[in-house]
Amino acid sequence: MNSILPVSNMILPSGDAALRQAARDLETTFLSEMLKSAGLGKSRESMGGGAGEDQFASFLVRAQAEQMTKAGGIGLAEMFFLALKET
Repeated sequence: MNSILPVSNMILPSGDAALRQAARDLETTFLSEMLKSAGLGKSRESMGGGAGEDQFASFLVRAQAEQMTKAGGIGLAEMFFLALKET
């Protein structure tokens, strides 16, 4: 049985692979900013982690955005890739 792989799993020439990685990075950055705007990573009023939690919250948000992108994201990476490839 032949399976159809998503475009993100295809073997691409090195130029396309670099563009695809740049597109994923852009989507990760976008998602990270959206998660921050939604309040993810903000300190809690009670029973919070204090200064340590505040300092490392951005790392948590970034890691969550990276995992979202790795899981398929919201489709921006593909649009970014196609736009970058046209130029």
